[in-house]
Amino acid sequence: MQKYSFFVNNSIYNNSFTRCNALKMQVFQRITELTGFQQELRSKGHSLGFVATMGALHEGHLTLLRRSLEENDASIVSIFVNPTQFNNSEDLEKYPRRTDEDLALLREAGATAVFMPSVEEIYGSDVKSEEIDLIGLDIGMEGEFRPGHFQGVATVVKRLFEFIKPQKAYFGNKDYQQVLIVQHVARIFNLPVEVIGVSTARYESGLAMSSRNYRLSEQGMKDAAIIYREMKWAGEHYQKFSPSELKNEVAEHFKQSSLELEYIEFADSQSMKIVENWLEHQSVRVLMAAYCEGVRLIDNTSLY
Repeated sequence: MQKYSFFVNNSIYNNSFTRCNALKMQVFQRITELTGFQQELRSKGHSLGFVATMGALHEGHLTLLRRSLEENDASIVSIFVNPTQFNNSEDLEKYPRRTDEDLALLREAGATAVFMPSVEEIYGSDVKSEEIDLIGLDIGMEGEFRPGHFQGVATVVKRLFEFIKPQKAYFGNKDYQQVLIVQHVARIFNLPVEVIGVSTARYESGLAMSSRNYRLSEQGMKDAAIIYREMKWAGEHYQKFSPSELKNEVAEHFKQSSLELEYIEFADSQSMKIVENWLEHQSVRVLMAAYCEGVRLIDNTSLY
């Protein structure tokens, strides 16, 4: 795949991490192996940052890790393809797995440790989601088109927080609806972790960095940039249209492209309630999903 330069919407972080970073990166596969690691950190008064991933790492993940390294004494990354958040078994099967490449990237970036559990280690013999009250944050957008997805996310993140016990956890705002749900889960279960949403890392074209991009051709990467262009267009023109009219305008634009638009939605930035009138909401995000070369891509950004 061709390499692309990138930008991040927040500041660039310089890695001033020195204490734990000098140690060789540790790789754990069992929950019990984390105990000694946690005890050593506590004995030294060191803080722990956490980045949850499903592997197939890219610069977006490394941006999260760099933020964690900047703000914590040690940083751990999980690599776990969580089966309960896939409502499509084919999507789970095709999800890219690049373990050797991932470990090399994390080692070079300075991760303190990596947690790579098996499905059995996380779920035992009962591989299913817990029933967690998500107070409507899971309604619409990804919740509508991927039934059960957010219960799977909430379940695995809750368990990872309980196993790893970080003080801070970093998630990309590309999955904005997910970030709000993870913050909610930490809050209702009184988990002592600060969940931090980090600005989406993008290629120069505006396309959001995603593990799914590995499945796109070079032409597909170019074509998929329409997602970001249309979100920006919506932000520049929303005052001329009602929310429903603006959706129709964007949908018409997509008909001229090679992508298949699955949805465009405008939601309140805090409650994720669908926006029907601009004046009723102080802050709104535009969220989109589209298929490019059969690969499902999602993105979002602030409308106002």
